[in-house]
Amino acid sequence: MHPRMVSKFKAVIFDLDGVITDTAHYHYLAWKRLADSVGAPFDEAFNEQLKGVDRVGSLELILARAPRTYAPEEKRSLADAKNGHYQELIATMTPADLLPGALRALEDVRAAGLRIGLASVSRNAFTVLDRLGIRDRFDDVVDAATIVNGKPDPEIFLTAAAHLGVAPADCLGVEDAAAGVASIKDAGMVAVGVGSRDVLHRADHVIPSLAAFRLQDY
Repeated sequence: MHPRMVSKFKAVIFDLDGVITDTAHYHYLAWKRLADSVGAPFDEAFNEQLKGVDRVGSLELILARAPRTYAPEEKRSLADAKNGHYQELIATMTPADLLPGALRALEDVRAAGLRIGLASVSRNAFTVLDRLGIRDRFDDVVDAATIVNGKPDPEIFLTAAAHLGVAPADCLGVEDAAAGVASIKDAGMVAVGVGSRDVLHRADHVIPSLAAFRLQDY
């Protein structure tokens, strides 16, 4: 039996979309339907601008391209419609939708005796975790509805650390978006970026996917 690995960290806090699973295509389809309904041009390139942006912020970006303005109650209705369509899409997810290396990364962090948190701005994070069959792998999942300031503000990662009872300096954060990496760094944590160094230049370490995640390397 191998001795348990010793880590300088006490907790690892993961983002969800683009790190553990990829719901980007579902978001794209739901936003595309909404954009089409209001006559706003929408394509894959514009969709990239929505990465890491919360629902309200994404809606505002889309409506800025629409031919008319919308009252607050109309915006709420549109946001609800988008979310309803998105929920229909994610209801088809299964554990097969876990990204390569995600389950092993969670298992390795747990085997090392560290706490595990989730810091996602998605208000559907609990549903997605249930569909993936991994909700019980997390000691804490921050409820995005309780967060006032979205990424790149450090609030969500600081909240996760507080819920886990771990000082920010003892946490490792894992993110795939530049705004998320900024959130981790400004929270005073070490950041692992999942993706490209060109985009995630503030990250302390960059890996192509969780398949390359090695706790002992950080």
